[in-house]
Amino acid sequence: MRYFSHLRPCTTTTHATMPPSTLPTNSPITTLPNFSPKPTSLNDAFQSLTHFFTHPSFPTSNFPLQQAYSQALDLCASHKALSQGQQLHARFLKTQNSFDTVFLNTKFVHMYAKCGSFLDAEKLFDEMTERTIFTWNAMLGASVSSGRYFEAIELYKEMRVLGVSLDAFTFPLVLKGCGALNERRLGCEIHGLAVKCGFGAFVFVCNALIAMYAKCGDLGGARMLFDSALVEKEDPVSWNSIISAHASEGQCFEALSLFRSMQEVGVEVNSYTFVSALQACEDPTFIKMGRGIHAVILKSNHFTDVYVSNALVAMYAKCGKMEDAERVFKSMIYKDCVSWNTLLSGMVQNDLYSDALNYFRDMLDSGQKPDQVSVLNMIAASGRAGNLLTGMEVHAYAIRNGIDSNMHIGNTLIDMYGKCCCVKYMGNIFEYMPQKDLVSWTTIIAGYAQNECHLEALNLSRRVHLERMEVDPMMIGSILMACSGLKSEKLIKEIHGYVLKKGLADILIQNAIVNVYGDVALIDYARHVFESINSKDIVSWTSMITCCVHNGLPIEALELFHTLKKTNIEPDSITFVSLLSAAAALSSLKKGREIHGFLIRKGFLLEGPIANSLVDMYARCGTVENAKNIFNYAKQKDLMLWTSMINANGMHGCGQDAIDLFNKMTDGNVLPDHITFLALLYACSHSGLVVEGKRLFELMKYEYQLEPWPEHYACLVDLLGRSNSLEEAHHFVKNMPIEPSAEVWCALLGACRIHSNKELGEVVAKKLLQLNTENSGNYVLVSNTFAADGRWNDVEEVRLRMKGVGLKKKPGCSWIEVKNKIHTFMARDKSHPQSDEIYLKLDQLTKVLKEKGGYEAQTKLVFHDVCEEEKTQMLYGHSERLALGYGLLVTPKGTSLRITKNLRICDDCHAFFKIASEVSQRTLVVRDASRFHHFERGLCSCGDFW
Repeated sequence: MRYFSHLRPCTTTTHATMPPSTLPTNSPITTLPNFSPKPTSLNDAFQSLTHFFTHPSFPTSNFPLQQAYSQALDLCASHKALSQGQQLHARFLKTQNSFDTVFLNTKFVHMYAKCGSFLDAEKLFDEMTERTIFTWNAMLGASVSSGRYFEAIELYKEMRVLGVSLDAFTFPLVLKGCGALNERRLGCEIHGLAVKCGFGAFVFVCNALIAMYAKCGDLGGARMLFDSALVEKEDPVSWNSIISAHASEGQCFEALSLFRSMQEVGVEVNSYTFVSALQACEDPTFIKMGRGIHAVILKSNHFTDVYVSNALVAMYAKCGKMEDAERVFKSMIYKDCVSWNTLLSGMVQNDLYSDALNYFRDMLDSGQKPDQVSVLNMIAASGRAGNLLTGMEVHAYAIRNGIDSNMHIGNTLIDMYGKCCCVKYMGNIFEYMPQKDLVSWTTIIAGYAQNECHLEALNLSRRVHLERMEVDPMMIGSILMACSGLKSEKLIKEIHGYVLKKGLADILIQNAIVNVYGDVALIDYARHVFESINSKDIVSWTSMITCCVHNGLPIEALELFHTLKKTNIEPDSITFVSLLSAAAALSSLKKGREIHGFLIRKGFLLEGPIANSLVDMYARCGTVENAKNIFNYAKQKDLMLWTSMINANGMHGCGQDAIDLFNKMTDGNVLPDHITFLALLYACSHSGLVVEGKRLFELMKYEYQLEPWPEHYACLVDLLGRSNSLEEAHHFVKNMPIEPSAEVWCALLGACRIHSNKELGEVVAKKLLQLNTENSGNYVLVSNTFAADGRWNDVEEVRLRMKGVGLKKKPGCSWIEVKNKIHTFMARDKSHPQSDEIYLKLDQLTKVLKEKGGYEAQTKLVFHDVCEEEKTQMLYGHSERLALGYGLLVTPKGTSLRITKNLRICDDCHAFFKIASEVSQRTLVVRDASRFHHFERGLCSCGDFW
């Protein structure tokens, strides 16, 4: 604290500025000679005091001893040596006689404030029976420096009530509190008082006023004061204040313009100027200007200043230029804790989590002790990287250093354990936190929801409601996620109602509600909420498009995209991933290519999720070569991309190619996961690679230590069944380490029906019915098995059972894309405008196939108790044949036709398409519910193995 006794309250006399070290003139310091050199270290100061107490020739009541205390307290304050300061205070209380106790007590208040011990300062201040303006200023400084701005304002009000005479140094302290609390009105009143008391023209008061107006969001007021005649334009502090004010408010261009003007008028810039200017460059738009300032710094003598270097690191980090940030950091001669924290924060913000963890270890090795900010960054990095072990190590460090009880640390730990799927630890951290805020509750609810502990999330949300806490959009989003996970339409509607009632329906919440309604298949509700959003953003559009895709409405999704293109909203990568899924679902190659072209024109990198979606789209649209091109073009091949390409090969019957890809992937040290092996087993199953499939299943279990899912067992059973190894398949199912799922029994039953094993089929059908599955396809398979044996009573019983549980047979549906339009056909459909022509075309084709290709309808595949003629007509009316008839009718000769079907193609249609491809001399591509069939010259790519 600086003391100026020559300044008197409410005086209009103007004084020249005095040196900061000036002491009150009413002190006897100036009346006695300097008895000894001023101590420069705490040891010297304490030795000086000891000298007084051990040499009786110096009476303890005279001035030199008081000066020794004063100098020692100044050193304690500058070195933040609290324990030594407390020792001095204890000695002073024992020895005080005729000292100027007000003066020294003020010094003690100042020392406690500088050492961060606000409570000690406050206690001493309250015990003082006599106070000077310096005492009040010291206490104000203690309140402000400890962030207790409200207490500072209250202290100022008490001074006014008691009639304490203010001096110029009171105003900056109180104005800082006003700025921190956004108390502009009080700040204006204090401004008026400063002018009235004659302190308004003081440079440091003007600078404090500029900072206060800026903090309160009144940049106009700050700029008006700066431009007034009161401010000395040669004072760099004034320029620094106004530049910092604009930078803090995000007005970067204005801040940099002021910086340039400051240079033009010849005001000498200092470290604070550079720090403020660099803060204005913390936006990629101004990176060029930031580099220019960096060059100026290197030419000046400020490049060694740690504050300037820290600002450079922060500027480069905020602009995403982490290589430059690291270069500056490594060139720093001296690094403080802020230097390390700035770099670590930049690493975390730029998703360089592993690098952040490595630098944290370097920080420890350098001897720099991490503080709370360092620990927060490392916990966050561990969570986002999914590195549980490192996160626990940092947690242990926080416990050892006594900062684990900090609320911000606790909140970040909850988030870290949630992201690392460690739900038990996450819950324990929350329950044992001494203090919790809204962020704590929001984070724990999100953690439970993201880890599929939906009931726990909802129970906590009820506790929030009981404690009458105000919820925010983030918490509502997590609660909605939990409701979606439970597939609870009722709860989602209740939350929606609560949001409307409380007026919380901002765009974030509305977008989340669209998503969850889509998750529970309430597409009309989702559409209603989407249409009610006044200012839709790209998230709104993407949410609605994704809802349509996930609910089997790909055409509506593409129509929404067409509408989106008419707005000024630019699609993002997530939008395109959903659109590619829509094109893939429709097998719409033309739409897929359009979206691919759009991606290229808009400059999107064909990497990551976009590359995965393109590979999947081209594969599902029947062009595996295009999928390979995208795969080969991608520079960064992650596990998902490898898996997508393996699946693409399996889908098209290229099982060996899928295995070759897997070998290349593992040679490149990319570890497979459950999905990868599922795609591999699927590929083997559809290519008849029995030996390879069994080997891969063993490899998964024993080399990669991946416990098979029910889907993996079903794939292997399907593989064995298709190869007519039914006994081996049945033995495998009976000896499974887990209870066979419906998918497993279904795969075995399908194989029994294909290979006409009635005895085993009977056993498997009963097993399947005992599971009470809710999949209508399983009941249909059992029904068809009974129908193939002519057991119509059993067929009727199965159908009644389906009806009793509210299930219906999924109707066959096929579609074909012609001239950028999707044409859809149901079995025996006559709703198409050209229906008569289509049936006529099919009749003509069927006659030709019978005459030239020897086609005969396989009526045994019709599982209805009707006459042969009616069975034949049923086969002729299958949806894929109607799509074929339309394609032959409206496309030129030789054009390849691509047809998609929602169910598996039957044996009869498979034979029909093989002959049709030869007779029509066309390539016919059919994608059914299981795989692709490329019919060409009378052959199928599946080799009749599907």
